[in-house]
Amino acid sequence: MSDKASSLRIGKAAFILAFCILTGLMIFSGILTRTVPAGTFERELVDGREFVIPGSYQLTPEQAPPAIWRWFTAPVEVLFAPGAIVAVTIIVFLIFVGGSFTILEQSGVLEAVLSRLVAGFYERRYLLMAIIIFFFMAVASVLGIYEAMVPLIVFIVPLSLKLGWDSLTGLGMSLLPLAFGFSAAISNPFTIGVAQRIAELPLFSGAWLRIPFFVVTYLVVVVFVIRYARRIEREPGTSRVHDLDTERRRVLSEEAAANPITSDGGRMSHELRKAATWFGANIILAFVFIFVTARNPVLSDLAFPLMSLLFFVGGLGAGRLAGRTWGQVWKSFGAGSLGMAPAVLLILMSLSVRHIVELGGITDTILNSAANLIAGSTTFGAAFFVYLVTLGMNIFIGSASAKAFLMMPILSPLADLVGITRQTAVLAFGFGDGFSNMLFPSNALLLIGLGFTVVSYPRWLRWTVILQVIMFVISMLFLWVAVQVGYGPF
Repeated sequence: MSDKASSLRIGKAAFILAFCILTGLMIFSGILTRTVPAGTFERELVDGREFVIPGSYQLTPEQAPPAIWRWFTAPVEVLFAPGAIVAVTIIVFLIFVGGSFTILEQSGVLEAVLSRLVAGFYERRYLLMAIIIFFFMAVASVLGIYEAMVPLIVFIVPLSLKLGWDSLTGLGMSLLPLAFGFSAAISNPFTIGVAQRIAELPLFSGAWLRIPFFVVTYLVVVVFVIRYARRIEREPGTSRVHDLDTERRRVLSEEAAANPITSDGGRMSHELRKAATWFGANIILAFVFIFVTARNPVLSDLAFPLMSLLFFVGGLGAGRLAGRTWGQVWKSFGAGSLGMAPAVLLILMSLSVRHIVELGGITDTILNSAANLIAGSTTFGAAFFVYLVTLGMNIFIGSASAKAFLMMPILSPLADLVGITRQTAVLAFGFGDGFSNMLFPSNALLLIGLGFTVVSYPRWLRWTVILQVIMFVISMLFLWVAVQVGYGPF
């Protein structure tokens, strides 16, 4: 089999657009450091974690904003800044995933699995769609897994094309439910878990309201994606990416595009079946580990290194079992790893936005101003502003747990002050954190996920904006219910 280029790589046009967007955000952050006064809250260490002390904010006029040239060296600086281990583990994970998926592609394993799925589910493809969407949403909602699922886009989008849909439908089955599941969290340890622990609430309490919200969110996403897919089936030319998908369909093969079910019923050869089983077993083992350790803060730190290792072992083993020589396997792995270089740069540029703001010492100033806004509100207005503040902070701080450690020590006593329950504040925090992950270009994983496909960021924004408005209305309705019933226990 010829060594075709891996689809798990950022397209040139997508990379240039993402690069320009993130450069603009870095410059915007730098300008903020020169227009917003520096200030800081006092902090204390509790169980090895740093917490903000409410009411301790003070201006720090002696702190100078970073030099302009440091706005552009920030992507390198983040590798040596506190918390750099997070960036390094994500980068290593993406490199290992890129290499492993390229082995699967070039050895024919990925194509064989896709053909088998299409053959088995073509007549029940909408059931398959609903199951896939539920899987992505549930993993994000219950376990809080997000970054580890993004590479699966390169599997779901070709599956969507083989089933007669388009790349947007594939993203609607993968990338979209990931973010919406993260926001419709039932027991997400990185949003609900951390925020409730800081607010001194019983861990994962209040699920009686979050579960119905998850169900409603799931139904909205399924209806949205199915309606779009049915329209594409009736009138393929109405697809927003119809012309852009043409080349991808050709690569997947014109014969498969015309007749998704193979003549042999989608059966896999003995070698490909063994390869797929080996890789699948490694991935299942990785998810079992994550499920067991997700709520353990010590063991959860090992999740990315272990998943990287299992992807690596799974990819190498699958290549060999599929009949490739060691030389061919290593060549494929190297090509796939090198193809992830643009994604690595985008990750570093995304993290630079927060780094620049912190260099200027304005993060706490922004948070203090937001806290004063919330303190002047009452009941539902306060809940809405908690949502709005989290939404705004998500531009600069992508990590849900980092935002929780920064914001919840201030939001919790504010909730008591303005008359809403702490559980309501946690709910508003979760709503504000998740949905914007599919909206803000400061989220590098959004740009990387889109970069794996032919879908540009502006095209994605136009496709999802109506859905975002619908979910905003539903979120506000659930927040209103939480305020009215005194959503607790407190």
